[in-house]
Amino acid sequence: MKPPIAKKVPKELSIHGDTRIDNYYWLREREDQEVVDYLNAENAYTKEQLKHTETLQEELFKEMKGRIKEEDQSVPYKDNGYFYITRYEEGHEYPIYSRKKETLEAEEEIMLNVNELAEGHNYFNINSLSVSPDNKVLAFGEDTVSRRLYTIRFKNLETGEMLEDSIPNTSGKAVWASDNETVFYVQKDTDTLRDFKVFRHKIGTPISEDVEVWDESDESYLTYIYKTKSKKYIVIGSYYSSSQDYRILRADDPTGSFTVFHSREKDLEYDFAHFEDHFYVRTNWNAQNFRLMRTPENATGKENWVEVLPHRADVLLEDIDVFKDFMVLSERINGITQIRVHPWGGKEEHYIKFEEEAFVAGVSTNPEFDTDLLRLTYQSMTTPPSVYDYHMVEKTFDLKKEQEVLGGFDKHNYESERLYAPSIDGEKIPISLVYHKGFEKNGQGPLLLYAYGSYGHSMEPWFSPSRLSLLDRGFAFAIAHIRGGEEMGRRWYDEGKMLKKKNTFYDFIACGEYLILQRYTNSEKLFAMGGSAGGLLMGAIYNMRPDLWKGLVAAVPFVDVVTTMLDTSIPLTTFEYDEWGNPNNKEYYEYMKSYSPYDNVEAKDYPAMLVTTGLHDSQVQYWEPAKWVAKLREMKTNDEPLLLHTNMEAGHGGASGRFRRLKELAMEYAFVIDLAK
Repeated sequence: MKPPIAKKVPKELSIHGDTRIDNYYWLREREDQEVVDYLNAENAYTKEQLKHTETLQEELFKEMKGRIKEEDQSVPYKDNGYFYITRYEEGHEYPIYSRKKETLEAEEEIMLNVNELAEGHNYFNINSLSVSPDNKVLAFGEDTVSRRLYTIRFKNLETGEMLEDSIPNTSGKAVWASDNETVFYVQKDTDTLRDFKVFRHKIGTPISEDVEVWDESDESYLTYIYKTKSKKYIVIGSYYSSSQDYRILRADDPTGSFTVFHSREKDLEYDFAHFEDHFYVRTNWNAQNFRLMRTPENATGKENWVEVLPHRADVLLEDIDVFKDFMVLSERINGITQIRVHPWGGKEEHYIKFEEEAFVAGVSTNPEFDTDLLRLTYQSMTTPPSVYDYHMVEKTFDLKKEQEVLGGFDKHNYESERLYAPSIDGEKIPISLVYHKGFEKNGQGPLLLYAYGSYGHSMEPWFSPSRLSLLDRGFAFAIAHIRGGEEMGRRWYDEGKMLKKKNTFYDFIACGEYLILQRYTNSEKLFAMGGSAGGLLMGAIYNMRPDLWKGLVAAVPFVDVVTTMLDTSIPLTTFEYDEWGNPNNKEYYEYMKSYSPYDNVEAKDYPAMLVTTGLHDSQVQYWEPAKWVAKLREMKTNDEPLLLHTNMEAGHGGASGRFRRLKELAMEYAFVIDLAK
């Protein structure tokens, strides 16, 4: 079967005296039947090319599914008199949300059975469950398309009936005022998908009567809403990647006016927690890695902030949580998040001690204020996700649950390492690595290298039961903690964005070279994988060092950087100027163009690649990978596989449901395993 060849319709794109010719711009027309036919033809070609792996794909899928305990439930947490539980039943894709009053021995009340709601939908997702203060009404967001445009719905938890109130085109989150009948929500722009307006809605009234309380008119900002842990304030936040500001309103005064916490400033980032008559403010004001300030409840402007914890050049202050007798700080030190317990009364503070060298620890759901128990999550590349209650006074752990991995899993059969690879400028790039015991470092083993490297998102050394299917077949799996993430502090992020974005790509290439040098693999057994902005990474290294990789998997890849960032009608474009730069500025335009994967395709040999996307993707539009593959087909000079798979029913996150998405992962793994033979 010959690969599909997309027709060429030249379109000139000119700016700054420079003209680019885009022959595949026409693939943007989502409703055009010729576009749909092309995507379907690519899917048919991919299916045919992977036909010989179908048995392996099914084997992988069964392995992955077989490791999941189908009948399972979360560790309950208590909030406002109820224990809340998420559980799954055997044979079902979606969760059941339930609660029990006062004790875990009480009768279960099922709030939502998502399996029933999802019937008849090819895609279905629920987000942001929120119960009214009197515990009588549930609000939740519902998405049936995968565009992340949620309809907020309401359910009477006493009668089980759905209310008539239905609010479309939202972020999905409803925040309750103290009166049990008023909610605040964020409306999305249906074209750009920007969260830009906040409305007040009274239960039982038409949405046409909803009152607009905030309009984020700056198109580079997004807005959101939440309630402080103290339940005293409702907060509207507006954020750009390098600037935030907030408006607050007492929750018992829902028709009152929001007041500004501190006026918006360029490059000023801050957030806060409320405690008694003060706010504790985490900010980058004269502090690249953030510091902690305190300000009176009735005087929140920056001029009133007093330092509590100073800035530290080697410690990133990531988050804070407050309790009656404690403040808990999440701090990233040498790439790993450490948790620090600080008693209010001046008693000695301490860090929570964990045994492994590389791990992922985090503060979990802690809605209760008057408690000395801290709910934690913990995992590593060899330890499944675990939930602990940590006694902040006794400094002891109570393991509530370790995720059960079926199929004979024994974590002692696997080993993890932490390496550091020198990048092009001498910077040491951390690598987290895991493999099955017996993996020989003789340069002959297959290895899959994964990374993200954007938006300051730290890629943690997490556990994956699905990944075991690679490790058990002799693969090593590595995560490159490259610049553009925030693993090594805010400097790490700043040195991998804007006019320093290429550091992200250089770092990843350096990690690949180092793994070969240290004899973990060789270029005929080295594979790379990344998604979304990590897909941009895949596209860049595909052009820069095609000789280094045997094959790549680029999931929902952001590869047409220049054209997308020049098009303000595309979701999230203006919001991301501070990540990539604004190409209306010639300097940024030329820099973007120098690495944009689509603009740098050349007539040369390229390694094998599988590209995935979703027709309804809200983050990276499907046409970016589609255009990229079409241009690569035209230009590449060898016969290595080039495959495009478009999920015609899903968006950025792929298929919904906990099992269906494993089908796509099984296809990706089968592609890599087959090439490694």
